[in-house]
Amino acid sequence: MAGTRIRTEKKTVDEQCVAWVTLESDNGLHVLDTPAVEALVQSVKTLAGDESIRLLVLTGLGGRAFIGGADIREMRELTEASAHTFISLLQRCCHVLHEFPVPVIARINGLCLGAGLEIAACCDLRIAVETAQFAMPEVHVGIPSVIDAARLPGLIGVGRTRDLVMTGRWIDGREALSWGLVERLAGVDELDAILDQWIDGILAAGPRASQIQKLLVNRWEQLPISDAVAAGVDAFVEAYATDEPRKYMDAFFSKAKRNVRHTSTASEDESHD
Repeated sequence: MAGTRIRTEKKTVDEQCVAWVTLESDNGLHVLDTPAVEALVQSVKTLAGDESIRLLVLTGLGGRAFIGGADIREMRELTEASAHTFISLLQRCCHVLHEFPVPVIARINGLCLGAGLEIAACCDLRIAVETAQFAMPEVHVGIPSVIDAARLPGLIGVGRTRDLVMTGRWIDGREALSWGLVERLAGVDELDAILDQWIDGILAAGPRASQIQKLLVNRWEQLPISDAVAAGVDAFVEAYATDEPRKYMDAFFSKAKRNVRHTSTASEDESHD
């Protein structure tokens, strides 16, 4: 059986470019072995160099899984030396997604397990179907949850992280939402409609503002609050390095004036009735 394959696609939405990275596999589990992780890293790095891309959507094909975790068969054969190579590659995959220059959305359409949950945690936003299931079951196969599982305390708290990584228990989409592990939850038939709301909001933002905002939020994760506030001052000043703020503010005022005229005309029409 062939392993997990990576498909990239660029879609045009409102004359802007949205990149999609989709994991595909014959059994629909999209398990990550070394070739799949290498392909995913290369695909994301290539897309990161395309300045026309406004956002990236990461998902799994079908409704069975987002990512079903790392390949247990491959991990069973690891030695100390090869284990370091394997986990370092997986961490590089998480890194290129977290550092992608524009927002990344995880479209979680099924199982999100182990390495899949770590990858989801590296994305900026997560939307899941109600039937999605989440787990960090590594301890049940004799290894700890590592690398970007370290992001989970910031998302769901230390206690809930311990619950996941120490017991290996599974949670459903509703519990994931209540914990803050995902930001939105949808029925299967509503998933893409709600995803489109996020896409529309991101595409309506200034391209540079969007990139600066992502970088700033990433820095907020690492900095003490006083340094994070200072970084925000620098980010605000950086936004004025181009005329993007003026253009978007002019568009805001123009739209406001049109709305005022429309409201005034509607009121006059009502007064004549």
